[in-house]
Amino acid sequence: MNFPSLVLLALAMSTDAFAAAIGKGAAMQRPRFVQALRIGLLFGVIEAITPLIGWLIGSIATQWVAAWDHWIAFTLLLVLGASMVREGLSKSDDEDAPPQHQSVIKLALTAVATSIDAMAVGVGLAFINVSIVQASLLIGLATTIMVTLGILLGRVLGGLIGKRAEVIGGIVLIGVGVVILVEHLR
Repeated sequence: MNFPSLVLLALAMSTDAFAAAIGKGAAMQRPRFVQALRIGLLFGVIEAITPLIGWLIGSIATQWVAAWDHWIAFTLLLVLGASMVREGLSKSDDEDAPPQHQSVIKLALTAVATSIDAMAVGVGLAFINVSIVQASLLIGLATTIMVTLGILLGRVLGGLIGKRAEVIGGIVLIGVGVVILVEHLR
């Protein structure tokens, strides 16, 4: 997987956290940059760790599925992307409305919930030739930036962008899966 594909993957992986951050930011009273950055770092660190965990799980199984690795990665990304598109299209406006006061525990649980797909992507990345550390760092950085921006934009944009971000992220994930498949079938 080349660097531009990794960047697209990182951006796609951060869109669900971005969507959640817009909801969180909309519920906060005039979030300051420092608050937004702290929340962004929390989400980013969790989002960077989960693909590593998935990669370790996938690495254990890689010797048994080496001939099918690109199909597995493609299928995982297709399913995850389709799921993100479906969720983005089916969310109602009140699903994203978080409580007014956000505890660190609730924020961490939200971060874990939005990073589960990154673990599955990590499993898929174990089956292809990719630097998992580079991918994880890019995913964590993209998530930190996107969540920080999401918190700050939440008051202005509210629920308008939240659903669209997840749909776009799902489409990008599907696109990355197609690129992986095409690169390996050549």
